[in-house]
Amino acid sequence: MPPLDYASALAVLRRGVDADLHRVLLAALESVGGRDPVVYLVDFAHRELLPLPVSVSGPVPLEEEVTGTLAGRAFITGRAVTSARDDHIRVWVPLLEGTERTGVMAVSVDATTPESLLELELLGVFAGMAVSAIAGVSDLPHLRRRGRSMSLAATMQWELMPPLSAGTGRASVAGVLEPAYDVAGDGFDYAINGDELHFALLDGMGHGVASSMLAGLAVGAYRHARREQAPVAQMHLEIEDAVAEQYSGEAFATGIIARLSTVTGVLEWSCAGHPPPLLLRDRKVVMELACEPSLPFGLGDRNPTVAQHTLQPNDTLLMYTDGVVEARTPTGEEFGLERLRDLIEREAASGERAEELLRRVVRAVVDHRVGPLRDDATLLLVQWLGTNNVTVIPVPEQRLISA
Repeated sequence: MPPLDYASALAVLRRGVDADLHRVLLAALESVGGRDPVVYLVDFAHRELLPLPVSVSGPVPLEEEVTGTLAGRAFITGRAVTSARDDHIRVWVPLLEGTERTGVMAVSVDATTPESLLELELLGVFAGMAVSAIAGVSDLPHLRRRGRSMSLAATMQWELMPPLSAGTGRASVAGVLEPAYDVAGDGFDYAINGDELHFALLDGMGHGVASSMLAGLAVGAYRHARREQAPVAQMHLEIEDAVAEQYSGEAFATGIIARLSTVTGVLEWSCAGHPPPLLLRDRKVVMELACEPSLPFGLGDRNPTVAQHTLQPNDTLLMYTDGVVEARTPTGEEFGLERLRDLIEREAASGERAEELLRRVVRAVVDHRVGPLRDDATLLLVQWLGTNNVTVIPVPEQRLISA
């Protein structure tokens, strides 16, 4: 297979952000006879794959469900999926922005080989980078991802969010928020700084815009302190002081502030009135991490306790907001901590990627509650892989899923 023509694709892309992504991909595919590329973006709730419009004649691509479709299979597994048609083969590959799955790309080719599928997967990475660049200066990708109207509070909250997943050879982090179109008050943030992974989960009191503003202040104070290279205790105090000064004790936020050495596995963390993280080892919940909790941020507690725990390679931390365990059925039955423990163990045993594991967990929480959630449900998962971790790249034959 000849190489894809990225030079021609970049020549189209450099014309400006209004360059049609469809034409960008056609330029890359021309050298290999590829055609009919379609980019699908996953909606904020990770339920549907929504096609970007193209400025060429022909049938408008239909929306695809994440569950039960070939496009969804590529999104869930992170691998190429193929389907033989009368005169061509349709291929779906994941759309990646860094390590975050943001959709899939479909393309038609005359034939496939393991090597050509790997080339198309790389084109999915290229397409993800192009979408990310366009999204920085245009609302169109964001608008396409919105499966329905989004509240002002949710719009404000999503603007605070980092990518929903990221990773290195030593550690990975993934998060999910629900209800995606009306979330307010819950949030998380992280940064991979050299040999350290910083992360925080925050839950502002209340609902609506006021809660989003509180969460925005807490996240802003956290980022400021983190970028000043403050230790965990100081980051905790920066959030406390910012919330207390602004709200004078009339509002508060709970949260966990943490720093993980990706070299040693040493975790330092503080807790402000928040449920403690669950520790999974060998796909079993072995404990809740212990730390003397401070009062929630904003209530005047300036003596946070910083706890330490040394992780073992492949240990996983799961943090959650109270909306997860407090989701109730109409009869009042809570989802509960034990149900969460059982569910995360069962899903961890499936061996799915962290993002998919969390997607399934939050779907179970939503299904448990008939009707809207009473409170936001947010999950953050962090895994330490260890310093001796070797990334094994599957041989091409293992990457093909045929329909």
